[in-house]
Amino acid sequence: MVIKVFLASSSGSTAIKKKQQDVVGFLEALKIDYAQLDIASNEDNRAWMRENVPGEKKPTNGIPLPPQIFNEEMYCGDYDTFFDAKEDNTVYEFLGLTPPPGSKKIELKEAEQNGDAHTAELEEDEESKNAETDAQDENEEEEEPAEEEEESRKPAEEEEQEEAEGDKVEDNHLVSEED
Repeated sequence: MVIKVFLASSSGSTAIKKKQQDVVGFLEALKIDYAQLDIASNEDNRAWMRENVPGEKKPTNGIPLPPQIFNEEMYCGDYDTFFDAKEDNTVYEFLGLTPPPGSKKIELKEAEQNGDAHTAELEEDEESKNAETDAQDENEEEEEPAEEEEESRKPAEEEEQEEAEGDKVEDNHLVSEED
Protein backbone atom coordinates (compact mmCIF):
# COMPACT_ATOMS: atom_id res chain seq x y z
CA MET A 1 0.00 0.00 0.00
CA VAL A 2 1.31 3.40 -0.96
CA ILE A 3 0.31 6.56 0.80
CA LYS A 4 -0.41 9.32 -1.69
CA VAL A 5 0.05 12.91 -0.63
CA PHE A 6 -1.37 15.43 -3.07
CA LEU A 7 0.67 18.64 -2.94
CA ALA A 8 0.98 21.90 -4.85
CA SER A 9 4.62 22.52 -5.73
CA SER A 10 3.99 26.13 -6.65
CA SER A 11 1.51 27.29 -4.05
CA GLY A 12 1.51 30.99 -3.26
CA SER A 13 0.19 30.31 0.23
CA THR A 14 2.79 29.91 2.97
CA ALA A 15 0.16 28.22 5.15
CA ILE A 16 -0.37 25.51 2.53
CA LYS A 17 3.39 25.10 2.09
CA LYS A 18 3.87 24.66 5.85
CA LYS A 19 1.06 22.12 6.07
CA GLN A 20 2.53 20.15 3.15
CA GLN A 21 5.99 20.19 4.76
CA ASP A 22 4.52 19.08 8.08
CA VAL A 23 2.80 16.05 6.51
CA VAL A 24 5.80 15.03 4.39
CA GLY A 25 8.28 15.57 7.24
CA PHE A 26 6.22 13.48 9.64
CA LEU A 27 5.83 10.62 7.15
CA GLU A 28 9.60 10.67 6.55
CA ALA A 29 10.30 10.69 10.29
CA LEU A 30 8.12 7.58 10.72
CA LYS A 31 9.74 6.02 7.64
CA ILE A 32 6.37 5.53 5.97
CA ASP A 33 6.50 5.00 2.21
CA TYR A 34 4.58 7.66 0.37
CA ALA A 35 4.33 9.29 -3.04
CA GLN A 36 4.10 13.03 -3.60
CA LEU A 37 1.67 13.85 -6.37
CA ASP A 38 1.85 17.42 -7.62
CA ILE A 39 -1.49 19.00 -8.51
CA ALA A 40 0.07 22.25 -9.74
CA SER A 41 1.99 20.77 -12.65
CA ASN A 42 -0.12 17.70 -13.40
CA GLU A 43 -3.76 18.18 -14.40
CA ASP A 44 -4.49 14.43 -14.06
CA ASN A 45 -3.37 14.47 -10.40
CA ARG A 46 -5.49 17.55 -9.72
CA ALA A 47 -8.58 16.01 -11.38
CA TRP A 48 -8.12 12.66 -9.58
CA MET A 49 -7.73 14.35 -6.18
CA ARG A 50 -10.79 16.55 -6.68
CA GLU A 51 -12.93 13.62 -7.80
CA ASN A 52 -11.88 11.32 -4.95
CA VAL A 53 -12.19 13.63 -1.95
CA PRO A 54 -15.61 12.73 -0.47
CA GLY A 55 -18.30 15.39 -0.83
CA GLU A 56 -18.70 15.94 2.90
CA LYS A 57 -14.96 16.63 3.16
CA LYS A 58 -14.89 19.25 0.42
CA PRO A 59 -14.94 22.93 1.38
CA THR A 60 -17.96 25.07 0.57
CA ASN A 61 -16.43 26.18 -2.75
CA GLY A 62 -16.08 22.50 -3.72
CA ILE A 63 -12.34 22.59 -4.40
CA PRO A 64 -10.23 20.77 -1.79
CA LEU A 65 -6.87 22.35 -1.01
CA PRO A 66 -3.62 20.41 -0.60
CA PRO A 67 -2.38 18.52 1.19
CA GLN A 68 -4.88 15.69 0.72
CA ILE A 69 -3.88 12.20 1.86
CA PHE A 70 -4.92 8.84 0.41
CA ASN A 71 -3.96 5.23 0.99
CA GLU A 72 -4.08 3.96 -2.59
CA GLU A 73 -7.72 4.77 -3.52
CA MET A 74 -8.97 5.20 0.05
CA TYR A 75 -9.32 8.78 1.26
CA CYS A 76 -7.57 9.33 4.61
CA GLY A 77 -8.10 13.05 5.11
CA ASP A 78 -6.79 16.56 4.79
CA TYR A 79 -4.22 18.37 6.90
CA ASP A 80 -6.61 19.06 9.79
CA THR A 81 -7.56 15.40 10.21
CA PHE A 82 -3.90 14.40 9.81
CA PHE A 83 -2.93 16.87 12.52
CA ASP A 84 -5.63 15.52 14.86
CA ALA A 85 -4.39 11.95 14.27
CA LYS A 86 -0.83 13.09 14.94
CA GLU A 87 -1.88 14.74 18.21
CA ASP A 88 -3.86 11.64 19.25
CA ASN A 89 -0.95 9.37 18.30
CA THR A 90 -3.19 7.52 15.82
CA VAL A 91 -1.41 8.31 12.54
CA TYR A 92 -1.12 4.65 11.52
CA GLU A 93 -4.85 4.12 11.96
CA PHE A 94 -5.54 7.39 10.12
CA LEU A 95 -3.45 6.16 7.19
CA GLY A 96 -5.01 2.68 7.27
CA LEU A 97 -1.66 1.08 8.13
CA THR A 98 -0.69 -1.47 10.74
CA PRO A 99 1.50 0.11 13.43
CA PRO A 100 5.05 -1.26 13.56
CA PRO A 101 5.90 -3.94 16.14
CA GLY A 102 6.64 -2.58 19.59
CA SER A 103 4.30 0.38 19.43
CA LYS A 104 1.97 0.83 22.41
CA LYS A 105 -1.13 0.58 20.22
CA ILE A 106 -0.10 -2.93 19.07
CA GLU A 107 0.54 -4.07 22.65
CA LEU A 108 -2.87 -2.84 23.80
CA LYS A 109 -4.66 -4.50 20.86
CA GLU A 110 -2.92 -7.81 21.58
CA ALA A 111 -3.83 -7.50 25.25
CA GLU A 112 -7.46 -6.82 24.34
CA GLN A 113 -7.54 -9.92 22.14
CA ASN A 114 -6.11 -11.99 25.00
CA GLY A 115 -8.61 -10.53 27.47
CA ASP A 116 -5.85 -8.68 29.31
CA ALA A 117 -6.80 -5.16 28.23
CA HIS A 118 -7.46 -4.00 31.78
CA THR A 119 -4.17 -5.50 32.96
CA ALA A 120 -2.25 -3.88 30.09
CA GLU A 121 -3.79 -0.50 30.85
CA LEU A 122 -2.98 -0.90 34.54
CA GLU A 123 0.61 -1.81 33.72
CA GLU A 124 0.88 1.21 31.43
CA ASP A 125 -0.58 3.43 34.18
CA GLU A 126 1.84 1.92 36.70
CA GLU A 127 4.78 2.55 34.36
CA SER A 128 3.80 6.20 33.92
CA LYS A 129 3.36 6.58 37.70
CA ASN A 130 6.79 5.03 38.26
CA ALA A 131 8.29 7.41 35.74
CA GLU A 132 6.67 10.36 37.52
CA THR A 133 7.90 9.10 40.91
CA ASP A 134 11.43 8.67 39.54
CA ALA A 135 11.35 12.21 38.18
CA GLN A 136 10.17 13.53 41.57
CA ASP A 137 12.91 11.57 43.37
CA GLU A 138 15.54 13.08 41.06
CA ASN A 139 14.21 16.57 41.79
CA GLU A 140 14.30 15.91 45.53
CA GLU A 141 17.88 14.62 45.29
CA GLU A 142 18.87 17.83 43.55
CA GLU A 143 17.30 19.85 46.40
CA GLU A 144 18.97 17.87 49.22
CA PRO A 145 22.52 19.23 48.74
CA ALA A 146 21.21 22.76 49.22
CA GLU A 147 19.59 21.69 52.51
CA GLU A 148 22.82 19.98 53.63
CA GLU A 149 24.79 23.14 52.89
CA GLU A 150 22.34 25.12 54.98
CA GLU A 151 22.69 22.66 57.87
CA SER A 152 26.48 22.75 57.66
CA ARG A 153 26.37 26.55 57.84
CA LYS A 154 24.32 26.52 61.04
CA PRO A 155 26.95 24.80 63.22
CA ALA A 156 29.65 27.16 61.92
CA GLU A 157 27.50 30.18 62.76
CA GLU A 158 26.69 28.71 66.17
CA GLU A 159 30.41 28.14 66.84
CA GLU A 160 31.19 31.75 66.00
CA GLN A 161 28.42 32.89 68.30
CA GLU A 162 29.69 30.66 71.13
CA GLU A 163 33.23 31.97 70.65
CA ALA A 164 31.94 35.53 70.73
CA GLU A 165 30.09 34.82 73.98
CA GLY A 166 33.28 33.42 75.50
CA ASP A 167 35.25 36.55 74.69
CA LYS A 168 35.20 39.41 77.19
CA VAL A 169 35.85 43.04 76.78
CA GLU A 170 38.24 44.44 79.39
CA ASP A 171 39.40 48.02 79.28
CA ASN A 172 38.08 48.44 75.75
CA HIS A 173 40.15 45.44 74.58
CA LEU A 174 38.74 42.12 73.43
CA VAL A 175 40.14 39.34 75.57
CA SER A 176 39.54 35.72 74.75
CA GLU A 177 39.04 33.27 77.62
CA GLU A 178 41.36 30.84 75.83
CA ASP A 179 44.35 33.15 76.52
